[in-house]
Amino acid sequence: MATYLVTGANRGIGYEFCRQLQARGETVIAVCRSADADLADLGVQVESGIDITSDAAVAELVSRLAGCPIDVLINNAGMAQRVTLEQLDFDSIRQQFEVNALGALRLTHSLLPQLKPGAKIALITSRMGSIADNSSGGSYGYRMSKVALSMAGKSLSHDLKPRGITVAILHPGLVQTRMTNFTDSGITPETSVAGLLARIDQLNLENTGSFWHSNGELLPW
Repeated sequence: MATYLVTGANRGIGYEFCRQLQARGETVIAVCRSADADLADLGVQVESGIDITSDAAVAELVSRLAGCPIDVLINNAGMAQRVTLEQLDFDSIRQQFEVNALGALRLTHSLLPQLKPGAKIALITSRMGSIADNSSGGSYGYRMSKVALSMAGKSLSHDLKPRGITVAILHPGLVQTRMTNFTDSGITPETSVAGLLARIDQLNLENTGSFWHSNGELLPW
């Protein structure tokens, strides 16, 4: 049994991570800004009131978890807002950077003392952050922030490899969640998370820093 910390745990992919991990007997720490009854009913450890864009909130989480080693840190919390060239909204772009990129890096850095050799870090990014795969433009804040998150993950993979800590940069697929308005063309959270967990399980020092689709496909940068 390993200890997994999941951010953005109160809904969508984050909730499904907690559900599947709990079902397979792992210890789960579910981190979110606000928890609902469904998350509490899973029987996992819920740490609510945590905004990963806040230094004070992240410090509070670290204080709550003092002395608790973390085997797998899943940086799942994220947001998406549509920003087009015709309607550039720099406040929105800035907010998406704060949540999607800086928040994940802030939390990872703060929890490093609790990640020992053999620990794993997963960053839930997006194929929309692939420069080579961008064939439609738009979505400035989301695309740019996910590129930044993936770059942070790549740097972390190099910096942490000597410590025996590995990093996976993961695209969940197009998933039927509130973020995608429960698109009919997407896969279910259950399917996405099963694939994401398979990628995390196979993560090692040889493939650390890889950019994977949840289905196992290696994605272009």
